[in-house]
Amino acid sequence: MNVERSVRLLAGVLILASLALGHWVAQYFYWFTAFVGLNLLQSSLTNWCPAMTILRMLGVPDKR
Repeated sequence: MNVERSVRLLAGVLILASLALGHWVAQYFYWFTAFVGLNLLQSSLTNWCPAMTILRMLGVPDKR
């Protein structure tokens, strides 16, 4: 799995988890959903994502 696929997987998991937490625990978790969405929007405009930098430091390979 490369960095791009890992970022998509991470974003999907974080969004689904925060939606579930917002529904069953506290509505404040919806703010985290909005944060992930804004980060995806920013990433599409600037082609830079903090998660990509972190995943590269953890050793996830780039797309070949």
